[in-house]
Amino acid sequence: MNASPAAIGNRGEKIESAHSSWVPPTALTSRQRFIRACRVLPVDRPPLWIMRQAGRALPEYRQLKQKYTFLQLAQTPELAAEVTLQPIRRFGFDAAIIFSDILVVPEAMGMGYSFRETGGVRMDFTIRSEAEVERLCVEQVLERLQYVVEAIRLVKGDLRDRTSLLGFVGSPWTLANFMLDGGSSKEHTRAIALFHANRPLFEKLCEKLTKAIITFLRMQICAGADAVQIFDTLGGLLPAELFQAASGKWIERIRHAIGKSTPVMVFSKGTRDWSGLVATGADVIGIDHGISLAEAAAQLPDNLAVQGNLDPELLLGAPERTAAATKTLLAQMDGRNGWIFNLGHGLPPTANLECISAIIDTLRH
Repeated sequence: MNASPAAIGNRGEKIESAHSSWVPPTALTSRQRFIRACRVLPVDRPPLWIMRQAGRALPEYRQLKQKYTFLQLAQTPELAAEVTLQPIRRFGFDAAIIFSDILVVPEAMGMGYSFRETGGVRMDFTIRSEAEVERLCVEQVLERLQYVVEAIRLVKGDLRDRTSLLGFVGSPWTLANFMLDGGSSKEHTRAIALFHANRPLFEKLCEKLTKAIITFLRMQICAGADAVQIFDTLGGLLPAELFQAASGKWIERIRHAIGKSTPVMVFSKGTRDWSGLVATGADVIGIDHGISLAEAAAQLPDNLAVQGNLDPELLLGAPERTAAATKTLLAQMDGRNGWIFNLGHGLPPTANLECISAIIDTLRH
């Protein structure tokens, strides 16, 4: 079913054989299950976590939101830890992901953000010149993001070695789009325009973001994150021939700086440049729901883990429909080590929690 690694290039490393280091399924903790899947080693069942599982759809999160703003929740370590742990208590996922936001990196560099009443994000200013890029301070990241570090330590102390804890960042390309457009936009256009019109300035911005991201990821790993995910949410805006130059090469640089001891996952929504994604050196490639999981996995090496990709819309209806779609994915991935079950994008705020339970029941029985 899968293409050989040679079909799209050698990743330049050898991952431990998927047929070695067998551990009896009854001996696996959730954390072991998740890490083994990242390393393409046999597991008793696919590990499960869901993007945006912390918050949004959970009633216990909504109760907190009546008292605190999103930024208060994210920037107060005790509250961020509580939100991170809520879905683990309710569903027993194999991995928790720290409650935060991709825009904490620009904020730590001196470019704050807020939420519009009409929805979406507004950056405190919009980058229009080289002087504004020069204003961004990478050196502030270590001090200004200590609240995330403290939240990770609190969560790690609760999870111990039972459940994996994930850190995350936005990719340089995705963050650059928000910073150049001044926040959320129906059509992000200024980053690609800058890429074509003033490549040196585009690269100066991405260079700064890359350094800040490396610092932040190292902070999260040192605090206890078992794996990290790079959200290249706007990667699909790029045509395949530009992906490597505008996004992929920066992710590759980040991955190289992190080292191989910590699994790195890359979720580049809408990207179909499989060779470019492999070239990033990621241990796990997240697949969005715009393509068949089997089709995507067939274009990736067998020694590369994949993550995904149930359509989030399937969590809005009947649990039976969700269970049937989950069974379909199980059949598609049968016999392939290195699969982490997830959605093809984030959990909808109006998701039916019984649908999440249906996924869990299907995977575990």
